[in-house]
Amino acid sequence: MRPSRLPSVKDRTPVPLNLSPVTELLPAAVLWDMDGTLVDTEPYWLAAEAELVASFGGTWTAEDGLTLVGSGLWRVAGILQHRGVDLSEDEIVNRLTDRVMEQIETGVSWRPGALELLAELREAGIPTALVTMSIRRMAEHVSSFIPFTAFDHIVAGDSVTHSKPHPEPYLLGAELLGVDAVHCVAIEDSTTGLASAVAAGAVAIGVPLHSPLEHGRGYTIWPTLGGRGISDISELLQSNRTDAA
Repeated sequence: MRPSRLPSVKDRTPVPLNLSPVTELLPAAVLWDMDGTLVDTEPYWLAAEAELVASFGGTWTAEDGLTLVGSGLWRVAGILQHRGVDLSEDEIVNRLTDRVMEQIETGVSWRPGALELLAELREAGIPTALVTMSIRRMAEHVSSFIPFTAFDHIVAGDSVTHSKPHPEPYLLGAELLGVDAVHCVAIEDSTTGLASAVAAGAVAIGVPLHSPLEHGRGYTIWPTLGGRGISDISELLQSNRTDAA
């Protein structure tokens, strides 16, 4: 039976690392976005939005959906209402979530390198949190497919007052882990999510998928997480420290 809660940082004993001085600088925690970063669920969301709008006689294109990548679900719900969906915001959020969860049951498309990097962080005893604007039951559903205990805490869209790009989600993720966000690394795929992470003070990594990312916005772009490990994160932290000196 799956445990009723994820273990806290205090439940685990960090694993000592045999690191050279070059890779000694480690993050206090790594904070992960979910949709588009850990798992490619964006096509599921786009399909769910289009189906819902169509059921009320409207039209919703992939281009419409891509403008909302990384946004909070209640913001999405408000926009869908303006496109003719005659439901409350909560009803829209739950309908979309139910449909995406149904699609996930047919297969989970993990982003290249994401599970490998996450597993390496866990083995090294580095705290992790999932910071997503999907609601908690959706986040827990996706996490249940990971073959190890992946996150110490989950911050979901129904956990915060202000959704991304506001810094609250990442500030809360760091707070739950008992660390300062400025000592954390955040991994994101959208400009909205990256704006949230940067505003919280985290060292942010953008891994583009369905939306292009621009250089010079306070984050570092990695084309993929494939082949990336703790040593790459350490080098990034060292580079940021040098640039700030």
